[in-house]
Amino acid sequence: MNVLMVASECFPLVKTGGLADVVGALSGALQAFGCHVRVMLPYYPAVATQLREQRVISAFDLFGAPASMIAARSENKLEIVALDAPHLYDRPGSPYLDPEGRDWSDNHRRFAALARAAARLVVTSPDGWSADVVHCHDWQSGLTPVYLAATMTAAPPVVFTIHNIAFPGLCAADEVEGLGLPASGFNPGGFEYYGKVSLLKAGLVYSDRLTTVSPTYATELQTPAFGMGFDGVLRARRAVLIGILNGIDETIWNPETDLFAAAAYSKRSFAGKRVNRAAVQQNMALDPDEAALLVCVVSRLTNQKGLDILVEALPVLIRLGGQLALLGTGDSELEAMFTAAAAAYPGRVGVRITYDEALSHLLLAGADAILVPSRFEPCGLTQLYGLRYGTIPIVARTGGLADSIIDANTAATTAGVATGIMFDPIDAEGLGRALGRAAALFGDPTSWSDLVHAAMKQQVGWSRSAARYAALYQELVGSDRRPSSSSSERGKRHVDAT
Repeated sequence: MNVLMVASECFPLVKTGGLADVVGALSGALQAFGCHVRVMLPYYPAVATQLREQRVISAFDLFGAPASMIAARSENKLEIVALDAPHLYDRPGSPYLDPEGRDWSDNHRRFAALARAAARLVVTSPDGWSADVVHCHDWQSGLTPVYLAATMTAAPPVVFTIHNIAFPGLCAADEVEGLGLPASGFNPGGFEYYGKVSLLKAGLVYSDRLTTVSPTYATELQTPAFGMGFDGVLRARRAVLIGILNGIDETIWNPETDLFAAAAYSKRSFAGKRVNRAAVQQNMALDPDEAALLVCVVSRLTNQKGLDILVEALPVLIRLGGQLALLGTGDSELEAMFTAAAAAYPGRVGVRITYDEALSHLLLAGADAILVPSRFEPCGLTQLYGLRYGTIPIVARTGGLADSIIDANTAATTAGVATGIMFDPIDAEGLGRALGRAAALFGDPTSWSDLVHAAMKQQVGWSRSAARYAALYQELVGSDRRPSSSSSERGKRHVDAT
């Protein structure tokens, strides 16, 4: 079965967050289930320098300027189709932000172009490869099923995955014609969202199946508290919405072979963990304190991630004799707060305001615990990295965090199945109590060792989840799709949208 992934980023070519990791790892894992996957993404400058065996397979006009599709391979053997449109993608830095850190003003056009080119690839099959299923990821690919419905009477089925519903992909209503969208779609049952065009909503309404990245998040999304204004759409489409928990690439995140770690270790031979711990303390200018509970954070610094809660609860960790090693970048106020905390608690708080893939691996390998205090979390990957590395997750009870961690309550610890510490309510007081529980467990070497070993036994790879995606594709391709899911009828759905 041929599967076309459409996404704005894919590891190892371009990454700003977990979306890239998921697209890259899932695409590779699907091969074991008979799926021949191509990933379509923009030909950003960083992507252009990394692709191998590049060849142009199609050239055309795209929004008034020349464009082409380039077939190639990544260094980890993924098949890539890159959209080369210099007027849209030949820009420095982030895929989404200008040098001043603001969204590019034409992001709606840049990613509408990606969707339009993906539809063109499906329709024309320029090098003889045809897609049986199209799998779109987040708002940047949301217009793909709209363009497919406009150009094909029998388009392949479309799966749309919601990685984070907080980003609706909005543009003004007067962009409809310029983007080549059907005017009939600008209504509450189509891609209109409070008087604007929403690329995300287009994906939610026009796709054949909707998935999101954990079962709990799939339920949460249908409520006003978590749906970000799209809960009505998702309640209307609940019959085609499922949650499939993300996995991680266990070849990249592996303490036995991690080249970024100071020493290798495994659940059978754990001595290397202490070597990594010392390396983290040295790297992050922390005191070489063997008794301290060393907690790490690897995250975007945003309120969604609950990092303001951590600032408020930080004195609790310090009173408990703990240490914090934080790596991340994001909101300028949070960056300033953590920089100030490092100055206020020298030797106890170490902060790096940057993106550093290598350091993130070292922190996972060396810390005792990893903290994820998110207010909402579709899935989260860092807690899965923590399980893999025996770095105990301390997480908020929400979304995929609740689906992937077993709280160290009395029953779970007695049964030997606890894998982390979960807290709610999601506030500074709740986090403070969780840190206290973690410190108490850490002070009991036997209890902590049991927790670590149970964590490292968890299956966190992609095999089970990739099997579910492959089964979903097969269901779509092998079944007689309902008339309301055919390309000619997708745009006629009406949902309670706004």
